[in-house]
Amino acid sequence: MATINTLSVLFILVPILGALLLVLNLLLAVHNPDNQKIQSFECGFSAFSQTRSRFSVAFYLVGILFLLFDLEIILIFPYAVSAYNNEAYGLWMVVIFILILTLGFVFEFGKGALKISTVESDSNSASSSKNDYII
Repeated sequence: MATINTLSVLFILVPILGALLLVLNLLLAVHNPDNQKIQSFECGFSAFSQTRSRFSVAFYLVGILFLLFDLEIILIFPYAVSAYNNEAYGLWMVVIFILILTLGFVFEFGKGALKISTVESDSNSASSSKNDYII
């Protein structure tokens, strides 16, 4: 009989257990649909207006920029942990990496990707379009 690796048992057992728990939830859960449960929750009050409001695409850009610089920290962290054991080669790789990211940040800043304008200032400018906002 072949020996069973503990990791292979884990990869087989965890998906089966997850699927079993999902099926049990679907079978045993109380289904009591209600109109109040489907609507959005506004701090205990009924919504005064439509809860889906328009907002600028610039918020997505800020989110993407945050994600990129967060990944930068994740990629630099292993060097920071092992900086005592690294030699000059590791230091130069991190310096080059930070320089490339700094050049990218300067490019984004120069292109105006970090500038967030308000709806009022966009309505006054001739360059605004309806495609700048998401509903």
